[in-house]
Amino acid sequence: MSDVVAIENLVTKHKQLKQEIAKVIVGQEKVVDQILLSIFSGGHSLLIGVPGLAKTLMVNTIAQALGLNFKRIQFTPDLMPSDIIGSEILDQNREFKFIKGPVFANIILADEINRTPPKTQAALLEAMQERAVTVAGHHYKLDLPYFVLATQNPIEQEGTYPLPEAQLDRFMFAIMLTYPSFEEEVQVVKTTTTDQEAKVTPMFTAQEIVDLQQLIRRIPVADNVIEYAVNMVAKTRPNESSATELVKQYVDWGAGPRASQNLILSAKAHAAVNGKFSPDIEDVQAVAIGILRHRIIKNYKAEAEGITEEQIIRDLF
Repeated sequence: MSDVVAIENLVTKHKQLKQEIAKVIVGQEKVVDQILLSIFSGGHSLLIGVPGLAKTLMVNTIAQALGLNFKRIQFTPDLMPSDIIGSEILDQNREFKFIKGPVFANIILADEINRTPPKTQAALLEAMQERAVTVAGHHYKLDLPYFVLATQNPIEQEGTYPLPEAQLDRFMFAIMLTYPSFEEEVQVVKTTTTDQEAKVTPMFTAQEIVDLQQLIRRIPVADNVIEYAVNMVAKTRPNESSATELVKQYVDWGAGPRASQNLILSAKAHAAVNGKFSPDIEDVQAVAIGILRHRIIKNYKAEAEGITEEQIIRDLF
């Protein structure tokens, strides 16, 4: 099947996929879009939102609709790396046997990743980066596709271990979850307080998603679009001559080269699901906020004056 036909098929299946997800998840369209773009691009996402916004339900529903297996890890201060990766035990024959941890699934929901100490965070981040884990000198590959969706609670920061900037950079998207609108909340209450249960039909197989990720990588990009993305990232660095006034005033650290790579990859995915055969500048702008939000480190002046990352990123356009 040619890439052109594959992209046309993707547009149809993407629409059906969103209809399946909408059977369970009311609203939150932008959030679902970004999670899907992240999966199609082979990246990982960080969800930031207060409790009770159906984060777990959303990820579970997306995993079902994609035909992937799903595991949830609740991060706590006493969680050890072996609790998520797995460990070796002695069996009856006095031989060591590896028992796989919950990290061995296609989609992992790492719930409240900032509640666990850096040692355990690092174990998950290694799995995300290498798509493999090492236990007692043995290397175990993880099943593909492999997608980690970590959640962070913006309130109750006592007793948490915020992710360092270098580790935040491993996430392709940082996605903000907001409260539903009045109409959406009415709909949520109507659908969740009855005994009716929506059935989600899987639209893909694991192999189809791996093929799709490779298809996205094959999509050609014009040089001017790549230059636009790299230039946009360079403008977030306060020491660069091209930095905007807002960046010079309110930013301590800008985004690194991984941001440019992620901008182009996700712009390709954004173009593909919208039926385009190559991304343009609009596609880069469409994904920029989710990609740059967690890579811009604001200074105290920005905090004091209430300047948001979103304002700084929109100013780059």
